[in-house]
Amino acid sequence: MAQLFEEACLGKLSLKNRFVRSATWEGLAAEDGSVTPRLTDMMVELASNDIGLIITGYAFVTKGGQSTPWQMAAWDDRFLPGLASMTEAVHAAGARIALQLVHAGRFSSQELTGERPRVPSADGPLNQALTTGEIEGLIAAFADAAARGKAAGFDAVQLHAAHGFLLSEFLSPAFNRREDSYGGSLQNRARLLLDVVHAVRRKVGEAYPILVKMNSDDFLEDGMTAEEALQVAQLLEKASVDAIEFSGGTPLSEELIPPRPGELTSREHEVYYRAAAQDYQKQVGIPLILVGGIRSFEVAEELVQREEAQFIALSRPLIGEPDLVRRWREGDRAKSVCLSCNGCFGPALEGLGVRCVVLEPEQDRA
Repeated sequence: MAQLFEEACLGKLSLKNRFVRSATWEGLAAEDGSVTPRLTDMMVELASNDIGLIITGYAFVTKGGQSTPWQMAAWDDRFLPGLASMTEAVHAAGARIALQLVHAGRFSSQELTGERPRVPSADGPLNQALTTGEIEGLIAAFADAAARGKAAGFDAVQLHAAHGFLLSEFLSPAFNRREDSYGGSLQNRARLLLDVVHAVRRKVGEAYPILVKMNSDDFLEDGMTAEEALQVAQLLEKASVDAIEFSGGTPLSEELIPPRPGELTSREHEVYYRAAAQDYQKQVGIPLILVGGIRSFEVAEELVQREEAQFIALSRPLIGEPDLVRRWREGDRAKSVCLSCNGCFGPALEGLGVRCVVLEPEQDRA
C-alpha cells in the first residue's frame, strides 16, 4: 500500500515523498520575467519544508504569451542565470524542482506584451488566430524553453495545458473552431499538445521527465469533456509523457474556475476532481498528480492508499502554510487553515507577491 511519506518516482525522477507543490503564480519575478531573490527564497522555503517536488509558477515561452505581471519568463537565454540560481538553491535545500511552461493564449495581456493575444481561432476583435507558421514557431518556443529548463538544472518540465491557456484552448472545442489539421476531431485538437511534447522530447532526451498539467473537464458549454480528457491522457502516455496533473476549469467557468472560492467544511467536499481521477486509474498507465481542494492529511492519505492518485498536489494551502507538509510529517495532522478565499492573489497584483491575507493582516503586508 502506497504511503505519502515514502520515496516515489516520476519517470526516472526519484522524489522523497508524494507531495507536490502545484504551480502557483507567485508574482515575484522581475518586470521582464527574470528570477529575483524573493522568488528564489519562496522556492527555498518550500524546499526546506519537505515538499517532494516543487513546480514553479508558469513561465511564458514567448514574449507574447505573458498573462500576469511579475510572471517568470523562459523565452530567452538571458533568463538562464536566474533560473540556474533557483535550481541550485532548491537542490541545496533538499528538494526537486520542475519548470512549468505556458503560453497564455487569449488570456495573454496585451497591456504587458504589446501584442494582440494569439488564439486557435479568432472569435472577436481583441485576439488573432494563429497561422500554421506561427504554430510551428510556438512548438519550437516550447521546446527551446524546455531545453533552457534542463540546462538550468530543473529536474523536469511541466507543460501547462490546463485552465484555458493556449494548449488548453486547442484541446477545447469551445475555443478551437479551426478547420485545418489542428481543429475538429479530438485527435486534431490534441495535435498541437502532442507536437509540443514530441519537440520537447527531442530537445531534452529520452530520460528527462516531461509532465503535463491538463483539465479533467473544462466545465464549459461545448468545452472538452471528462471523457475526452481521458482520451487525451492516453495519447500523452503514448507520446512519452511521464506523468499528468489533473486540474479543471477556465477563467470563464463561473463557479468552477481553477481556484474555486469557498471554504471546504467537510472531507467529502475536498477533492474537486476525484471522479475523474478514479476513471483515470482505470484507463491510463502513467502516474497521476491530483490537485484541487485537498485540505486534510487523511484525505490525501486516502487518495494515495486507494490508488486514486499517485501524487498529491497542493497550491493555495502552501501559500498560507509553506510548512504544512513538514507539520503533517512531524505528527500534527490538523487540516490546512486555507479558506479558499483567493485573497492571496490580491497582494500579488499589487507587486507584493502571493501571500495569505487571513494569516497575515493587511496592515502587515507592506
